[in-house]
Amino acid sequence: MNHAALPERVAVIGGGRMGAGIAHAFLMAGAEVVVIERDASAAAEARDRILAAVEGSVRRGAAPPDPESLLVTVTWEALNGAGLAVEAVPELVGLKREALRRAEDLLPVDAVLATNTSSLSIDVLAEGLQRPGAFLGMHFFNPVPASTLVELVTGTATATTAAEAAEGWVAAIGKTPITVRDSPGFASSRLGVLLGLEAIRMVEEGVATPEDIDTAMTLGYKHPVGPLRLTDIVGLDVRLDIAEYLSRELGPRFEPPELLRRMAAEGMLGRKSGRGFYDWTEGDEPGDAPGSSTAPERR
Repeated sequence: MNHAALPERVAVIGGGRMGAGIAHAFLMAGAEVVVIERDASAAAEARDRILAAVEGSVRRGAAPPDPESLLVTVTWEALNGAGLAVEAVPELVGLKREALRRAEDLLPVDAVLATNTSSLSIDVLAEGLQRPGAFLGMHFFNPVPASTLVELVTGTATATTAAEAAEGWVAAIGKTPITVRDSPGFASSRLGVLLGLEAIRMVEEGVATPEDIDTAMTLGYKHPVGPLRLTDIVGLDVRLDIAEYLSRELGPRFEPPELLRRMAAEGMLGRKSGRGFYDWTEGDEPGDAPGSSTAPERR
């Protein structure tokens, strides 16, 4: 594996849970990291989120990064000089395209531009870019600090040099890259979402409780997290959006279950809302959600 030297400056566009995790990974590997946020309030929250992750890593024995190596700002001109920029805004094509085009205008001509999308087409997102050869997908997994996988997704125009550079940088931050061709859902989301949707259908049909379904996969198949707990972590709204996209692209086997639609409409989005298939109101270790052991009509 080629452990390429990291760019001196790495930019992350969006400082939410995923963006903060990506920033943390590059920061701990020794890069100077710039995070672009939409306003001062979001920037302050992103900075706190990243520094909390850094403190956790240091407590576990990691060497602390240079305090001056992190900049969280609303000023897009901070992208100047970055060798890599990773867009990590919400999974909306229009929003991502806008962020990518704006970033490309400010990045050096030899910089690599990446998107952290988990399912959207790289070729679709590349439309309107002036340098599509320098663009690819870098799909990090949640939570980024604990995950060791990054899925690299090459579009039709992605240059070999950009893909090879990204592969080396992923190795340099201590993670393992896999490379897949641009296709709906790539490899990871296509398989993971299908498993999650079937697990939701099983709850909907009263086959078993969320806890028992998850235990079947963690103990029986050695999955580190069960599909329903993972759905809560990712967010039911996010999983619904991805399922609807994959259903349009790949057919009815990805049609979202009615239970998923109903829970998302009711604001039961998982960890971020406090309730989903589990009750997260006490923190990051879920308890039983009210009604989690009952049939869906009593949910």
